[in-house]
Amino acid sequence: MVFLDVLKLIFAVFVAFLFGKLVSKLKLPAILGWLLAGMTLGPYALGLLNEPMMEAAWYTTAESILECVVGLMIGTELIWRKIKKAGKQIVVTTITESLGTFLVVSLVFGVIFGITGVPLYLAFLFGGIALATAPAPSLSIVNEMKTAGPVTSTLIPMAALDDLVGALVFFTVVALVSAHVSTAGIPVLGVLFLVFLPVLIGAATGFVAGKLLPKAHTASGALAAMLLLLLCSAAIGMVLNQYVLPVPAINFLLIGMAFSTVFANMISEKQLAEIMKVMDPVIGISLIIAILNLGAPLDYHLIFGAGLYTAIYITARAIGKYSGAYLGASVTHAPQTVKKFLGFTLLPHSGVSLVFTGIAVSVLNGPAPECASIIQGTIAAAAVINEIIAVFMAKKGFEWAGELHQAERNP
Repeated sequence: MVFLDVLKLIFAVFVAFLFGKLVSKLKLPAILGWLLAGMTLGPYALGLLNEPMMEAAWYTTAESILECVVGLMIGTELIWRKIKKAGKQIVVTTITESLGTFLVVSLVFGVIFGITGVPLYLAFLFGGIALATAPAPSLSIVNEMKTAGPVTSTLIPMAALDDLVGALVFFTVVALVSAHVSTAGIPVLGVLFLVFLPVLIGAATGFVAGKLLPKAHTASGALAAMLLLLLCSAAIGMVLNQYVLPVPAINFLLIGMAFSTVFANMISEKQLAEIMKVMDPVIGISLIIAILNLGAPLDYHLIFGAGLYTAIYITARAIGKYSGAYLGASVTHAPQTVKKFLGFTLLPHSGVSLVFTGIAVSVLNGPAPECASIIQGTIAAAAVINEIIAVFMAKKGFEWAGELHQAERNP
């Protein structure tokens, strides 16, 4: 049974690759093809990637490891000597675009729910879900279309920080709402620990890797050591998710980011380049599977049943992301292209939004099932519609900034 499911996954990757090539012919990012392949092959369409398979232990284990691998793409770009000049700009812009989105969406739905009689705390949950950005879609465009320039160099480190800020705000909101609606809520004091735990795990194993890799006598030895420690990092996260934490809360992408950020800053540029030369194709396949995993749970039927809340959510979130990024870039005197176009690259959302929605629904299902259905229906439909629009707009953002294919011209 497992062997058959593995074959299904391999076939799905092949189909996604073909979809990506076809979409690329239309001068659109391949990721849009991967996302559509996931929706087509997922449980709501052809059912090749069905729910029992995606909930199986081998699949969730493989997905966790592959998320750590995708994290390498981000972490190995976070070289301190390269980003320290832009450090203030990146931190400030991350905070303004995240909190700006939270405030805009919460305010808009606060007014709507105040008029319609829906509990106001639901507006803050909408805001908490909305501020999260899924970095994989925009980063896959960076990888595929070889973008380079101020927008790209700002986005890459922001991908790591955005996950931290998003998780911190969301879990704080969930903790407060949970305390309000039930007696068995998430402890507020445990929020910071849950958010930063993946970073601590990755940083600790990354430090060990940074100490061991310079001692490797061959490139293959260094690669083997790095992969072994990356697997150890993922294993620690899986054990904590399965046996220690009350709910699975480990972000494996963050583990991979933290792990690779630490060791990449401890080894030579030459050794890092040798490792990444081998890992780049692996990261490419991991990205396809990660996007398939985002696309499969999306029900395309929701596009036809999307209501007013969905349209308002997508619009308010886009305004919050764009205006927040523009404000942060303006305050820190970032280049004009960053001010004008960074916000477009921050619109992808689906994977993180669905995870956050699942947590919010689990908190509300008992005490407020009507609120759970509102948030689930709105975000599920928004995830499908927004992701198709967002991938296209992210690509246009890089294009308008003049950064497409610049990495090829300026290696």
